[in-house]
Amino acid sequence: MDLPPGTTGFCAVILAGGTGARLGGVDKASVEHRGRTLLAHAIDALVDASEVVVVGEAVPTERPVTFTRESPRFGGPVAGLLTGRDALLRAPGTLGVLAVDMPFVSPWTFRRLHEAALGHDGAFLTDAEGRRQLAGVLDAARLDAVRPDLEGQHGMPLHRLLADLDLALVAPEGNEARDVDTWADLRDL
Repeated sequence: MDLPPGTTGFCAVILAGGTGARLGGVDKASVEHRGRTLLAHAIDALVDASEVVVVGEAVPTERPVTFTRESPRFGGPVAGLLTGRDALLRAPGTLGVLAVDMPFVSPWTFRRLHEAALGHDGAFLTDAEGRRQLAGVLDAARLDAVRPDLEGQHGMPLHRLLADLDLALVAPEGNEARDVDTWADLRDL
């Protein structure tokens, strides 16, 4: 992925606006792991980004970020990703996307994803079985080229949005691909 002229490099979107249904409706962003919220872990993973937008409820953070919500709420990852993309103040060359519930993703993860994305439209982390996870980088211009109209975003699965993109897959190192969907997942971390 080469950066187009006039772009600022790497910006990112954290998806933190889900219902937390398997956690009894608890806001995942505020759940703590090792004394810090999952949102704080996600923001730390994106330290290399020049701008971060969080799609979810606004809460105090250690680093400055922009908060926004998709409309209607709970529209799924595509609606969240594109809402976050539209809330960026800068024009990114690459756009990172990270689910708030992946506390082991780090800046090193995103550096590896950027390296793997060279010559592709982006790269995504996989789990140990090779399934794509919600941690990746995308060429922002390629994402813009395949985005649906507003009505097509709500409830759209991410794999459908990304179907026409050439994406590299990156195997996890250690626990990078672990996420928190249930209280048992949090306990097992």
